Amino acid sequence: MIQSQHMIFIERLRIYRPEDAAGIGRLMPYLDESFSDEPIAEDRICSIIESKHHDQLVARQDDLRIVGAATLSLTIGAGAGYKAYLEDFVTDPETKGVGSALWQEMGRWCLERDVDLHFTSRPTRIAAQHFYINRGAEIRNTNAFKKDFRED
Repeated sequence: MIQSQHMIFIERLRIYRPEDAAGIGRLMPYLDESFSDEPIAEDRICSIIESKHHDQLVARQDDLRIVGAATLSLTIGAGAGYKAYLEDFVTDPETKGVGSALWQEMGRWCLERDVDLHFTSRPTRIAAQHFYINRGAEIRNTNAFKKDFRED
């Protein structure tokens, strides 16, 4: 059943609150089944919200329950200049309109900083692919790499 009777509002977290860490953590298994639904570690959230280069967005219903989250990061390279990166964009699938509300706020965030938004999404996440394409995102011809230097 889709919940649509609640208003959705977007907030940029400014202080750590355990209930926010729990609310974001509850959503993480929707992003990837390898994640637990445990609260996000306090030091991790504080690192995000205390940085001038990162923001933790949350979508709340009017009852203050977190129903979506997205982490935005501003990066800079000597040649590449400034870019925005989207991490951990996740919504409660039972709550209609959350993704669109967060997406609009991400757009405002990027416009405030005059940057393009870069992000990845697994090809198996078909609904996410459609969401992004329907909002004008372009699929880039690139490879995503990962290297764990702790394994050396």
